[in-house]
Amino acid sequence: MKNRRQVIGFILSLVIGIFGFGGKIRTGFGIAHAKVKRFKRTLLPRGAPMAGLISKNPRKLDTRNLETTPMDQFDVMGQDIYNVNLETWRLDLSGALEHPQKFRYEDLLKLPAVERNVLLICPGFFAYNGLWKGVSLSKLLTSAKMKPSATHVKLSGPRGIRRKSKKFAVEEVMADKIFLAFQVNGEVLPERHGFPVRLVAEDHYGGRWVKYVDRIQVIKG
Repeated sequence: MKNRRQVIGFILSLVIGIFGFGGKIRTGFGIAHAKVKRFKRTLLPRGAPMAGLISKNPRKLDTRNLETTPMDQFDVMGQDIYNVNLETWRLDLSGALEHPQKFRYEDLLKLPAVERNVLLICPGFFAYNGLWKGVSLSKLLTSAKMKPSATHVKLSGPRGIRRKSKKFAVEEVMADKIFLAFQVNGEVLPERHGFPVRLVAEDHYGGRWVKYVDRIQVIKG
């Protein structure tokens, strides 16, 4: 009798184990699927209307086929007037760096440039795909020798009561998805869009695209 009970118990344990293992497999596939779904981007067709993108999350969009939006179709949110004296203006790069630096506007123009189409979305208001040209933030930080303790990069601008700051993880910045633009669509960046330089933050809503940037701080954890 004892042996019989042991056999039955063994069979039951085996059955439960099989179902439990199957459940883990299904759970594993579910997690994997969730991750794929989370990072899957929707490929936008050429000619996709900008008006149809104002409620979309830029992280979920593949914009490789989008045309450049003409400047006369650009809209603007937030501060759009800020007079800059280029004789005194400086871009201050400081924080967890071996070599903090300050750049004049003409210094930035002489640096190797990055240029790419990046979609800007202000949810519920407008979207446009600009051809932005500027300075690689990752190259600035590499040149200034960022310290290993650095965890985030904070960009701020402009000076005054309307100053705005946004932080980004170092990993994202060094992936070159974030840069400082001084031109858009082949033209000098207009004042209303952040002259002399503004942040271009791929995959982020326009509210994080700081305008009139004059300070970059590397923050350590």
